[in-house]
Amino acid sequence: MENTILNWRIEQKADRALLYIYDDVSSQGDFDWNTWTYKESETSAKYFRDKLSEIPDGTEIELHINSDGGSVKEGTTIYNLLKQKACHKIGIVDGVAHSIAFLILQACDERKMCLGTSALIHNMWMYCYGNATQLRKYADDLDVLSESNRKVFMERAKISEEELAALMDAETYLTPDKALEYGLIDEIMDKREDDEPASVPDPNVELQKLRRQLNEQQSFREQLQIMQGSVKEKDFVKTKVQNKILEIFKDYKV
Repeated sequence: MENTILNWRIEQKADRALLYIYDDVSSQGDFDWNTWTYKESETSAKYFRDKLSEIPDGTEIELHINSDGGSVKEGTTIYNLLKQKACHKIGIVDGVAHSIAFLILQACDERKMCLGTSALIHNMWMYCYGNATQLRKYADDLDVLSESNRKVFMERAKISEEELAALMDAETYLTPDKALEYGLIDEIMDKREDDEPASVPDPNVELQKLRRQLNEQQSFREQLQIMQGSVKEKDFVKTKVQNKILEIFKDYKV
């Protein structure tokens, strides 16, 4: 039996469908040297369309992504197919969501990244050849296509289009925290909340503890001072209590 690598999977669970994109987005699969033809791609827009049609409307879709990106044409189509599907969609980045894979995530109603994952945003590129006039046109065409791509991110981004364009020009990798800050995701999964600030101790409770400590024991130094008559016991206790009260109330303002 031929071993196959799973690039795509759709799994139906009750009222939820689990989808996985775990490879580069491509219109064609691997080349089959036995038949001299390309295998069907499990990450193409056509394959996605067929599988998506098997999911009834109203079903919650959970899309898991671990992909370096790939074909802009195929990825943009997948994005729009997801947007058009009458389902609540949750997108989760399990590993990486680079390039067009991160754009696909934007089609989801809830966009999430797990800890340790990354995203990559950059301007699209293409292989091209020709004379100087043709190459200049390719560059102009890429500007138009990149601008169209940015509009997808700008639907929910919390930064300006100029800032986004600068990040894409620089081919920027994003941590989950940065993606959340820029409004490109909605949640970081399994992130621990910051510890609550320490509460200020109740002065009444502290005074009660102090009274118990003074009643139960005195240090050897205290006893020695009292025995030597350097200070009367009641004066010593009074001073100790006063100092403790000042310590307790040092963080309080009246």
